[in-house]
Amino acid sequence: MLFGDEDLLRCRFALSPLWETQEAVRTLGRPDRLGYHAAWLRRIRDAAGTLELAPLRLLMPRRGHSPDFLGPPPIGPAASFEEEIAAVRAADPVAAREDMARALADTPGALESPVGRRLLADPARSVRELADLMEAAWHALVEPDWLRLRALLEADVAFHSRRLAEVGLGRLLPELDRRLSWNGRTLTIEWRGEHVRELGGQGLVLMPSVFSWPDVVSGFDPPWQPTVVYPARGIGGLWGEGAAGSAPETLVRLLGRGRAAVLTALDEPSTTTALAHRLGLAPSSVSAHLTVLRDAGLLVGRRYGHQVHYERTPLGMALVGA
Repeated sequence: MLFGDEDLLRCRFALSPLWETQEAVRTLGRPDRLGYHAAWLRRIRDAAGTLELAPLRLLMPRRGHSPDFLGPPPIGPAASFEEEIAAVRAADPVAAREDMARALADTPGALESPVGRRLLADPARSVRELADLMEAAWHALVEPDWLRLRALLEADVAFHSRRLAEVGLGRLLPELDRRLSWNGRTLTIEWRGEHVRELGGQGLVLMPSVFSWPDVVSGFDPPWQPTVVYPARGIGGLWGEGAAGSAPETLVRLLGRGRAAVLTALDEPSTTTALAHRLGLAPSSVSAHLTVLRDAGLLVGRRYGHQVHYERTPLGMALVGA
């Protein structure tokens, strides 16, 4: 992504309940994501079984284009689902048909399938049907946990807004995710293939996501504002119910009390000093436990400025969740 002078002034953070709903639907069909959300999946399994999600899933290729009109860049950091779904219902049927055709073409056999043909045959009806499905998915999959999800997303925005004030945009962008790199006025996203886009004065939307984890998503074709969706901080403790450091006895027997307490306490990325304070342990002891857990593949450390923040890997999340 190529930045001009105006683009540097028009970067903003945003949240989107509509995007989280779309990605929650996608997550149900992505085994590689489910380890991050096992507790959520157990809770919503019955509700998900009542939804007819085939038309939505057909428009969500594993790689390729997804319809922008179903999850446009958010209006702002405080947009409600009702405001966002109203924009979906107002989508132009002609543009929506083209959007859907591109997505169906990226899923083998989708264009020729009965559902695919029906979606393209009457795009106005399809827009209404897909909006209804998204609204049903919101109520069943995301709305019951939205307060919890929104709190985590807002905490991410607050943290990175402070970092923006401290280090500037050029240093912030690579901190959002290791797959982002900044060189002068160019943001490069590590991904398959190559695509160059000039922002053209529109700026960039930066949006943390829970259900997109662990992916980085970029794009939105004109007229949509360019957007980068990145994994939200703190997802390791999102679905946990216990108190920090209150490790299950089975985990204590497996790892030892100190390491189990450290792993359990990582409900959000933390430094060695912060963990030592929370657990009442010596920093040297916490550091030793972190090294063992990292070497075992249960957590990773990411450097932010002079500090290293540790967070659980999917294996660590699964172990604590089990």
